[in-house]
Amino acid sequence: MGTTQGETAREAWAREAYSVLVDVAKTYHAVITYKELAEEIQSRTGIRTKTLLHNWIGPVLAKVVRETHRRGDPHLTALVVHTDDGKVGSGYQDVLAVAGEPPVEDELERERHAAQARLDCYRRFGATLPPGGGEPALTPRLQATVDRRRDRAEKPVKLCDRCFVQLPTTGVCDSCG
Repeated sequence: MGTTQGETAREAWAREAYSVLVDVAKTYHAVITYKELAEEIQSRTGIRTKTLLHNWIGPVLAKVVRETHRRGDPHLTALVVHTDDGKVGSGYQDVLAVAGEPPVEDELERERHAAQARLDCYRRFGATLPPGGGEPALTPRLQATVDRRRDRAEKPVKLCDRCFVQLPTTGVCDSCG
């Protein structure tokens, strides 16, 4: 794609991405993956690319970030997450910058910020919320990872009573038997 043609495609994809994200925001705790979003906007516009996703989705979402800010909408791009870990991408820092907010360096804090932004989206775009107005939530995949890490951290290490070496999962010391 040439520069002009590429920019025209990015503009069309950004318009559709905004629309897709508003649709996603109408369902409480819904998110969409980068891959799903890319497929949907290419399908809706009829403009396809063979360029790798990570080489073009960022500039498209940057346009969405600016448009949502212009409209006074909550951060719609917080609804877009990675398939493998359920996290927002590194471009989420752009969301904060455009909004005039300081960067959030801690990854989990950034995810919590995105969770609040998603809740703001659900509220703005008419999702049916539970009594009390809903809660910000990490994506199920990320929440499962956080829970596993917390469970591991809370579980005390078992030591052999004789040699004080950490016991294997069998509970029988490899050294002392």
